[in-house]
Amino acid sequence: QVQLAESGGGLVQAGGSLRLSCAASGRTFSSYDMGWFRQAPGKERDFVAAITRFAGATRYEDSVKGRFTISRDNAENTVYLQMNSLKPEDTAVYYCAATRTILSSASRQYDYWGQGTQVTVSS
Repeated sequence: QVQLAESGGGLVQAGGSLRLSCAASGRTFSSYDMGWFRQAPGKERDFVAAITRFAGATRYEDSVKGRFTISRDNAENTVYLQMNSLKPEDTAVYYCAATRTILSSASRQYDYWGQGTQVTVSS
């Protein structure tokens, strides 16, 4: 089992940057592909980015390509989401999740979830 805890959210002006972290417990972190999702008020939880277990490949939702970067440090059991050029429409609760499915964008294929961290981008 994997327990996940996100941090790094906050309030930022449009055009600014934030770096989210997701710390995982357990010794099997490198057995999982990791993903970031986000959920805005009244909307479904949407895929943002994913990374394979040894960081050989990544995948991004179109609206964040070129602005967000997902990375991981297996020695530290942590996955990151660097968010640059933030826009008000990026405002949401951001969740990290773990899956054994390669680079999945489908939330139903993720087995473990963190509690989420709020990101608010003001205009």
